Amino acid sequence: MPQIDSQLDPHSPQFAQNRDAMLACIEQVRHLERNLLAKAAEAKAKFDQRGQLLPRERLNLLLDPGAPFLELASLAGYKLHDDKDGSQAGGGLIAGIGFVSGVRVLVVANNSAIKGGTISPTGLKKTLRLQQIAMDNKLPVITLAESGGANLNYAAEIFIEGARSFANQARMSAMGLPQITVVHGSATAGGAYQPGLSDYVVVVRGKAKLFLAGPPLLKAATGEVATDEALGGAEMHAQIAGTAEYLAENDADGVRLVREIVSLLPWNARLPARTAPDFDEPRYPIEELLGLIPDDPKKPYDVREIIARIADGSRFLEFKAEFDQQTLCGHLQIQGRPCGFIGNNGPITPQGASKAAQFIQLCDQSQTPLLFFHNTTGFMVGTESEQQGIIKHGSKLIQAVANARVPKLTLVVGGSYGAGNYAMCGRGLDPRFIFAWPNSRTAVMGGAQAGKVLRIVTEAKQVKDGLVPDPKMLDMLEQVTAQKLDSQSTALYGSANLWDDGLIDPRDTRTLLGYLLDICHEADVRQLQPNSFGVARF
Repeated sequence: MPQIDSQLDPHSPQFAQNRDAMLACIEQVRHLERNLLAKAAEAKAKFDQRGQLLPRERLNLLLDPGAPFLELASLAGYKLHDDKDGSQAGGGLIAGIGFVSGVRVLVVANNSAIKGGTISPTGLKKTLRLQQIAMDNKLPVITLAESGGANLNYAAEIFIEGARSFANQARMSAMGLPQITVVHGSATAGGAYQPGLSDYVVVVRGKAKLFLAGPPLLKAATGEVATDEALGGAEMHAQIAGTAEYLAENDADGVRLVREIVSLLPWNARLPARTAPDFDEPRYPIEELLGLIPDDPKKPYDVREIIARIADGSRFLEFKAEFDQQTLCGHLQIQGRPCGFIGNNGPITPQGASKAAQFIQLCDQSQTPLLFFHNTTGFMVGTESEQQGIIKHGSKLIQAVANARVPKLTLVVGGSYGAGNYAMCGRGLDPRFIFAWPNSRTAVMGGAQAGKVLRIVTEAKQVKDGLVPDPKMLDMLEQVTAQKLDSQSTALYGSANLWDDGLIDPRDTRTLLGYLLDICHEADVRQLQPNSFGVARF
């Protein structure tokens, strides 16, 4: 396979400028993540006094030491709803994919150290995304539960869609995906159904509280007076109601029981024997990705330079190299796993759309996973492009992306504008995973273009209505529109709204892709034992 010869000069002033800009973007994300940890740590004294572990301490006890852990959507909900300063990002949940007793699992921990782990609309949206990841990738789910339930300030936004999370739990059980929950504290009303719909439930003595209506609501509704323990305590659920299968003495003991349960499930026994594939490292340091992307998003760069730093041996077999220069397609390998690659060196032309659609179908035929690297202003516009059938060819590309049955992994490394976001397998086209670099931008169009469009339309309407256009008003309209769209196109804004599964340091790109491809491969070869209704307690 041909090797890419890099043309990047890592000693140039432009490289240094680009690197500084990218490092600033990365530091912004890391700063926010550190703030979240610091906010949760403020509750440690309170948790210690109650004889409890902080949510991240529970998580660290649960995961296999030294094994990889990929946190998902850590900044979901940033400055949305009640999050005024970013200290409540995450949607009330800490979640990710890691290993427990040698088994790859999806872990979800209620972040009860912040606002009691209450769930905002973003938290529900994150939950649904996590469940989709579990189903797509055939992952067991472990939940470390302790939550004040839904944030009642947003009850109307959570109530109806909240049922979908419970339906997903029932379907996962029927699929044959084990769900294990430790109830570390309160699980009230809808929160009680989450453990109730799990396949295995562990409750912590003296701490767990599961009830549909707590003592205050019960008294208000029926007049009955009951204690927490009698109404929904751990011992009651383990000894009388039968809601729980295991009774733990404390948080650490609950985590120990989960690890034991997982170790006794023959989850990996049904997998075929695996051998680690041999592969060569790229010829160029991945560190150089920091200085590759121009500080000015309007400046172009060759996506082959990214490939040279993530592909095995920097090898890449380009598909139809002479047919179109704007859309790049071809074959490469990541840590020994073959992939089809689609990237952008400009807008998507009719020829580029046609080429990419054909390449996707070929990858689907050969069961080759697809990688989509976004950096496009969208589809090419203009009379020539329209006459060449850009709508027709663009539609066929979107059809191919939507219907491809192979794993699709998406990375937004630059701009992702207009329908180009769809054609490159953005969130709405259901990639198996989608991540973004912290410099990236996603929007229907650039802010400047949006401002000009609205100005032109408004001015034309005023003239049509017999009015004299006011240049100052039009100037303000153009500027406000541009500022609004630019502020809503940043990587941080997109991640807050769950347009991606997380923001990553470009230097982690190859490692991340290798991990994701391994997850997808394991899911593709795993045979599940489904039933009709899931496992129920009687």
